[in-house]
Amino acid sequence: MRIIHQDEDIVVVEKPSGFLSVPGRGEDKIDSVSHRIRTTIAGCIDQPSVHRLDMDTSGLIVLALTKEAHRNLSMQFQERQTEKHYVALLDGELDGDKGTITLPFRLDVDNRPYQIYDEVHGKIGTTHWQKVAIENGLTRVAFHPITGRTHQIRIHAAHEKGLGIPILDDPLYGNGSDPGKMKLHAASLAFDHPASGERLSFKTPPPF
Repeated sequence: MRIIHQDEDIVVVEKPSGFLSVPGRGEDKIDSVSHRIRTTIAGCIDQPSVHRLDMDTSGLIVLALTKEAHRNLSMQFQERQTEKHYVALLDGELDGDKGTITLPFRLDVDNRPYQIYDEVHGKIGTTHWQKVAIENGLTRVAFHPITGRTHQIRIHAAHEKGLGIPILDDPLYGNGSDPGKMKLHAASLAFDHPASGERLSFKTPPPF
């Protein structure tokens, strides 16, 4: 992982695909963005994570180094005051140019961590999307999620009521088989600095 920004209150990291945002279950899954920040930055709180990316999603994450920063950033994410933009390669050619996807979905308790469409018990996820280009039979798409549901962009891309084309190398909703290969990248992240209130914006190009 690569540190993009660091000060007394926060650290912004670019996470590679295939690397955990927070520790998983078991000793073999401790290594993660959160664990490395906590153990390498002096004075960091025990739980610096305020949001996360899926293991196979690459891109930008902000972590809090103090309790006050953690509280402030968590509230910004909860109240949707942050702004996140993603880039993905879809495993096929998409016809439309842009639009908004709104679908209810929930965890499949018999097949974790898979998420399923459910009009009755699902929670609404909303994502704006725009086609960028067709590249050798694949489609580059920019995604702007309004909500932050688990696997939201992946489901909105793959589901027939969404774009109907999975993200390339998605191991859950597409044809991916190897970890660290999925073509979904958190390319920009904006939020208010928890101490100064200054609006900060970070960008990093996708590795694909």
